[in-house]
Amino acid sequence: MAYTRRNAKAGYLFLAPWLIGLVVITIGPMLASLYLSFTDYNLIQAPQWIGLANFTEMLHDEKLHNSLKVTFVYVAVSVPLQLVVALATALLLDRGMRGLAFYRSIFYLPSLLGSSVAIAVLWKQIFGTAGLVNQLLELVGIEGPGWVSNPDTALGTIILLHVWTFGSPMIIFLAGLRQIPRTYYEAAQVDGAGKVRQFFSITLPLLSSIVFFNLILQLIGAFQSFTQAFIVSGGSGGPAGSTTFFTLYLYQEGFGKFDMGYASAMAWLLMIIIGLFTAINFLGAKYWVFHEN
Repeated sequence: MAYTRRNAKAGYLFLAPWLIGLVVITIGPMLASLYLSFTDYNLIQAPQWIGLANFTEMLHDEKLHNSLKVTFVYVAVSVPLQLVVALATALLLDRGMRGLAFYRSIFYLPSLLGSSVAIAVLWKQIFGTAGLVNQLLELVGIEGPGWVSNPDTALGTIILLHVWTFGSPMIIFLAGLRQIPRTYYEAAQVDGAGKVRQFFSITLPLLSSIVFFNLILQLIGAFQSFTQAFIVSGGSGGPAGSTTFFTLYLYQEGFGKFDMGYASAMAWLLMIIIGLFTAINFLGAKYWVFHEN
């Protein structure tokens, strides 16, 4: 018994840094944010309890509604496109080409850099009025618009940036492809199944759990996107609110107007939205995710 207690104490001792971090860095701020969401707080005066006023205000906040619309469009377009590109690249690399390790590293690199400020600044320059994209279009006699300054194309440039960071899901897809037994494909070839039929009848069903895993990760990450929109729009969410992500509007309210109570309420709304989308995906997974017994 004494030996068991000593082991338990040693275990808690090793866990202590993580537990302290969990309480101080995660749970503590979350509880504080929950309290502030029911208050009027401007960082200078003490929080004043106002109940559900912040949440009621959201119902009439047109800019918040626009930010939700922009965010939903961004998530709905960028996440599927990124997964398609990631899976297609993984299928290409799975064919056993020369220098596989090199290409795998090159394709993974954007995932490490894509959310950085430097890449967002570079992206803004590339799609600027005198940027690289328009310079290439000029070579074929086309006068391109200012992609990041046009309300019709600004969000599209940020979506492209998100799709470009396909390396992380690609690596996971590639690992999943390596786990599919080759005998399945050999049997399908004997039965006369072509490459397309093999993909939809063997590859995709056996990768469905990997697709689901990547979908959840990328969905959560896309809802929390901030840096790209902030840098590309200069923090304004422009032009004409076309890149005002929910997180960017939250930042503007909290650190621009110092309305921390409203910003905290927005943060909890975002958490609820992410939780709902995640729950819906888990509920729907039983209809399309295949688990090999």
